[in-house]
Amino acid sequence: MKRAEVILMVLQVPIDYILLLSAAISAYAFRFSEWAVALKPVVFDLSLGEFILLSSIVAVVWLFIFAIAGLYSTDPNKKFADDLVRVLLACSAGLAVIAVYILFTQQQFDSRFLVAGAYILAVLYVIIGRFIMRGIKALLYRAGIGLRRVVLIGVDDMLHHVEETLRQRPELGYRVIATYDNFNINVEKTLVAMYIDELLFMNPRAHEKETLSALNFCNVYHVVFKYSADLFATYSSNMVVTALAGVPIVELKKTPLDGWGRVAKRTFDIICSSAMIILTSSFMIVSAIIILFETGRPIIYKNERVGLRGRHFFTLKFRSMYQKDSTGLQFGDAGKKAEQREKTLIKKQNSRTGPIYKIANDPRVTVFGRFIRRWSIDELPQFFNVLGGSMSIVGPRPHQPREVDMYKTTHPKIFALKPGITGLAQISGRSDLSFEDEMKLDILYIERWSLLQDIIIFLKTPFVLLKKRKAE
Repeated sequence: MKRAEVILMVLQVPIDYILLLSAAISAYAFRFSEWAVALKPVVFDLSLGEFILLSSIVAVVWLFIFAIAGLYSTDPNKKFADDLVRVLLACSAGLAVIAVYILFTQQQFDSRFLVAGAYILAVLYVIIGRFIMRGIKALLYRAGIGLRRVVLIGVDDMLHHVEETLRQRPELGYRVIATYDNFNINVEKTLVAMYIDELLFMNPRAHEKETLSALNFCNVYHVVFKYSADLFATYSSNMVVTALAGVPIVELKKTPLDGWGRVAKRTFDIICSSAMIILTSSFMIVSAIIILFETGRPIIYKNERVGLRGRHFFTLKFRSMYQKDSTGLQFGDAGKKAEQREKTLIKKQNSRTGPIYKIANDPRVTVFGRFIRRWSIDELPQFFNVLGGSMSIVGPRPHQPREVDMYKTTHPKIFALKPGITGLAQISGRSDLSFEDEMKLDILYIERWSLLQDIIIFLKTPFVLLKKRKAE
């Protein structure tokens, strides 16, 4: 770790202690406030000095629990969302310790308000404290302090995407020192004089000798070795080993989403889609009226897509094209003619590679259609797809049958989950990503699914839409 990271990590311990003590004192002050006393008179006899002494001891115990929960880990890439979960779990464990102590020692202490208040404020204060610490770290990184010196090895588009991101976002904590197409003896000699912190190998399909040489270099010179997972490497992330007739059997599960996980995801979908339909109803009504006056009916465009286990369904979108240019069964023979015109446009103006297409400066889009596409208002009706069960809030984006027909044999793995309105690929670059990179992210999401990840992606989506999506 860099010295700045070590200093901030060490400072986190006394800061957490001060915050825990502050939470206890704040709870004590609230308990003796006029409105709290009026609500329920104080029946315990514990002075502020005695309470601070007791709280200072409890805070030390909580720090040990924090350490056990991994809140002082040395991982520089730890996500803020992980900290939130760990803080909540650690504080809950600390509360349980207090409850058990009071129970077994039969303490004459009757103030559930004080205990509950201190717990809630402790969670709040510690989370705010860690948020501020992350902000300080980001400011230091932007000032060029504590950045990890990294060298990238590889030649694919993913390397250039990572390089550009790291150069534009110093708050991530990296400084790109150099990039090389491959790792060889000349590169090794050059790297020795650079005193780098990390080597990021972006070519997992390189020859074994090259990869082992890079790994050996990192071991010798105490450099962190990282590499990007290729499309196949993600398959082993959910490996389960069981015994069958005394023989170890390895099962490669498609996703950890199973059993109660499916129940939790569906519950999340129903709650979020219902809430979003209510919150965006005014936008949908206004959009429907404008589309009706601009180009008439139909207002809703039904686009055939491929979903869970390869089943076909219709996504619902506000129509953003002229009727004569709208494809699909919904428009009958006119839709077939429009599909032929679309194929011509794809040959001339397609801005993407692979089976997925995107027509640049699409002449078929209406004036209002460009507006609703720019702000993703055209996709709001898809919350009804989610409510109906054909889609999920978060998941791989659904593609058209003719696009799926051009998939490689490894790609149908994305049909292991319901398609989503948003997903890991959407918040990581959207149409700026190549099809292969998008597929890697979709498969990574499937392999590493968690409800917390769904919540984070859902909350990040509005900011990504506002920042990155352009009118099509």
